[in-house]
Amino acid sequence: MDKTTYRKRSRTRKLGITAGLSLLTTGCGERYLVFRPVGPVGQVEKDLIILSIILVLAVIIPVILLLWRIVWRYRDVPGNPAPYDPEWSESHVLEVIWWGIPIVIVGVLGAFTVRDTFLLTKPPERTAAPLTVQVTSLNWKWLFQYPDQKIATVNYCEIPTNRPIQFILSANGPMNSFWVPQLGGQEYAMPGMAMRLWLQADRSGVYYGHGANFTGRGFAHMAFNVIARPRAEFDGWVQQVRHSAPVLTRVGYQSLVQSSIVEPMTFSAYAPGIFESALLKEGGMYMKRDLTMLGRSHGH
Repeated sequence: MDKTTYRKRSRTRKLGITAGLSLLTTGCGERYLVFRPVGPVGQVEKDLIILSIILVLAVIIPVILLLWRIVWRYRDVPGNPAPYDPEWSESHVLEVIWWGIPIVIVGVLGAFTVRDTFLLTKPPERTAAPLTVQVTSLNWKWLFQYPDQKIATVNYCEIPTNRPIQFILSANGPMNSFWVPQLGGQEYAMPGMAMRLWLQADRSGVYYGHGANFTGRGFAHMAFNVIARPRAEFDGWVQQVRHSAPVLTRVGYQSLVQSSIVEPMTFSAYAPGIFESALLKEGGMYMKRDLTMLGRSHGH
C-alpha cells in the first residue's frame, strides 16, 4: 500500500470515528433539554429514552458490521477464497437469530414503556399535597389559573419545588400540546377536554416551555417559562400577586381569547368559571371523566 492510499484511509477512519462520537454525544449539550431533567417525571422519561437508544444500537451496530463484513468477504474480485454456494436457500439458526432478537428487544422495550406510562399517570411523589394549575391554550398565548390560590398568569407559571403539580389542560382555540422538556413529556390541550399532566421540579430554576403542536401564524410565540422556587418563596409570590395585580374580568378574558401575541401578565383574581365555561362550550359536558376531574358531576 503506497503512502497516499494509507493517508486517505487514515483520514477516512478518523472522520468515521469523529462522526460516530458526534452521534453518541449529541444529547449531552445544553440545547437538548430532555437529557437534563430536574424532576422525577423527566428522569423517568430520560431513562426510557436512553434504554430505547441502547436497544436500537444493539440492532443497528451489528447490522452495519455484518453488512461491511459480507460486502468485503463476498466481493467479486479475482482469487476471492469465499465459498460460492448458489443453491443455498435457508438457515434455521439464522432465522431464529434475526426473528428472536427483535422479539426480545420489542418485548423489553414494551414492558418498560407500559410500566412507565402507567407510573406517570399518578403523582410523582406523595410527600406533599398536589398543587393544581388549570392551563388553557389560546391563540397565541397560555393562560394559567390557580383554582386554590384564585390567581392567574399569562405566558409564565410559578410552582413550588418538591411538590407534585397537577396540570389540567384544555384549549379555547386550536388543539395544542403543552411541553416543558426538563420537567417531563408533552400532553395535548384540546377544546372540550380536560387532560391531566403530572410534573414536579426538584430544583429551583426557570424552565423553558413551548407549545408542541402547530397552531397557525403566531405559533412560534407560544413560549412560556415555568419558574420553580421553594415553598416559602412561592407563597410569598402568591400574596404579592393578590395585593398588587389587576383582576381578570370576563371582558379581559374575551380579549385574551382573540388571536394576538402578548407579554407575560399577572392577575390577582379572575372571573369564576372561566376554565369550566370554555370546556363546556366545546362539548365538555359529555366528558364524564373530565367533569369529575374538575369536581363537577355529570350533567351539571
